[in-house]
Amino acid sequence: MAEVTGKALDWKLLGRVMKYVKPYRLTFIISAFLTVFIAANAIVQPILIQKTLDNYILKSDYNGMRFMVELMFLQLFIQTIAQYYQTYLTNSLGQSVIRDLRIDIFNHITSLRLKYFDRTPIGMLITRTVSDLETIADIFSEGLISIMGDMLLVIAVIGIMMYQDWKLALITLIPMPLLLLSTYVFKEAIKSSFQEVRTQVAHLNTFLAEHISGISIIQNFAREDQEMRKFVAVNKKYRDANIRSNWYYSIFFPVVEILFAICIGLLVWYGCKRILSDQQIKSFSAAEHGITPGVITGFIVLLNMLFRPIRQLADKFNTLQMGMVGADRIFKVLDTDEVAVNTGALKPASILGDIEFKNVWFAYNDENWVLKDISFHIEPGKTLALVGATGAGKSSTINILNRFYEIGKGSVMVDGIDIREYDVNYLRSRIATVIQDVFLFTDTIANNISLNNPAITLEQVIAAARDVGAHDFIERLPGGYAYNVMERGATLSAGQAQLISFIRALVYNPAILVLDEATSSVDTETEILIQNAINKLMQGRTAIVIAHRLSTIQSADKIIVLDHGEIKEIGTHQELLRIEHGFYRKLYDLQFNSAGISR
Repeated sequence: MAEVTGKALDWKLLGRVMKYVKPYRLTFIISAFLTVFIAANAIVQPILIQKTLDNYILKSDYNGMRFMVELMFLQLFIQTIAQYYQTYLTNSLGQSVIRDLRIDIFNHITSLRLKYFDRTPIGMLITRTVSDLETIADIFSEGLISIMGDMLLVIAVIGIMMYQDWKLALITLIPMPLLLLSTYVFKEAIKSSFQEVRTQVAHLNTFLAEHISGISIIQNFAREDQEMRKFVAVNKKYRDANIRSNWYYSIFFPVVEILFAICIGLLVWYGCKRILSDQQIKSFSAAEHGITPGVITGFIVLLNMLFRPIRQLADKFNTLQMGMVGADRIFKVLDTDEVAVNTGALKPASILGDIEFKNVWFAYNDENWVLKDISFHIEPGKTLALVGATGAGKSSTINILNRFYEIGKGSVMVDGIDIREYDVNYLRSRIATVIQDVFLFTDTIANNISLNNPAITLEQVIAAARDVGAHDFIERLPGGYAYNVMERGATLSAGQAQLISFIRALVYNPAILVLDEATSSVDTETEILIQNAINKLMQGRTAIVIAHRLSTIQSADKIIVLDHGEIKEIGTHQELLRIEHGFYRKLYDLQFNSAGISR
């Protein structure tokens, strides 16, 4: 369903957009001045044509006519130069504004809590950041300043026509009410159509973003034909919305041309009637008749100049309004208050890694508790393992440790200090998380490891790679550490991508290490390499390990068994195995017996 806008121009919203113009106010002032100048200079042309015809051509004054033609060429040259700079400056202004806005919206989006992204389609955010922003540029290039120039031109043209001959002007402009009515009807119709187009663009972008990201699932399950049918339906709605807008244009422009032809007909009929009404037809004195062939010719040019901006005004008003719609959507994102608030400022020289959860309650939607009264303590340098079925709350535990989400009740302490007292960026810089689904950017191996941190040198990256045991495979890649990884690491195996994520964690030298199913999607040989990397990473660090395969966590100092957000058991591997009919014992027996392994 298309979004519905209110008034044509929201002054409050426009005021927010204009704040971004302040750094470029000189450009805006010059653009506005050139717009006024262009409107004033444009009406000189019909006056010159009238004077040339009446004073020189009809009197066979060749020299005078040549002088007037030279003046017209000069006027046209000045108009062209002014139009060039006005167009260049207004477009430059629009692009400068959206550049600043795009920076602000990107910074804001990256500061939002993960909760916002849980319910917001990525395609919609792409539309806001790219497509909707372009409509704001149109406010300046084709909207606000252009409308001001067109309205000035309309006023000037009507003023000149009334000054030349008010009777002829009134007769000629009889169809104007019909033109204004048709323009208003067109504006309202095309506004609704444009809103539908923008809505369908967002739907199309969302569909494409989701399906291109999930292309492997589509192909694995042979869903190409079914998804193509869905895409055809989405694409058809976008096409139909565009066709509707074109249909309105195909009606409006012929109506304007008909009304223009009627105006010309009335002008010729009444003007000629006035000229021929005098029996002394050989005299074309404006003083005697109040009208001349030059006046009629000038009126024809003036009518062209009048109809062109009026015909475009409806379109430009809608361009302006769609810019306002785009601005409204963008500012709604910027006004989103789900920002990860940096509540603290504490940045100690180091963190030991002492972690304590005290009666923590957490819910994603503030209704259904995912974690219920969770309490545990990890001493510095020790390893805690979290086990449990899917949905037990394991990943939620590490998400709130990183302050990706805020807890509902209780407290989370690091080195005896509530994590809300730490600077959030500092806290996250001291926690390295390695997850199963490794994300790699379209960049070099070295930059994917350092994340373009200028404080991390290539030598440090290579040293970390050697420690992890990944240096040899990186060196075999074309270009080595300068090898360009394609989107999401598509040119690397899952094991290679996982090793790079371990190097990334090591090079940042964290105090706390979080491993979330880090070895669940690799082959046995790579798992041995990764296990060695894990052992290297864990040395001297507090570690939280989430794993479905219990064989990887048997050496953990403490194991917590979670079920439906509650702690069911806590202990070492051997302690938990001794609990008859315990949760951990059941998981262990199920996993090892199904694998044909005896204890």
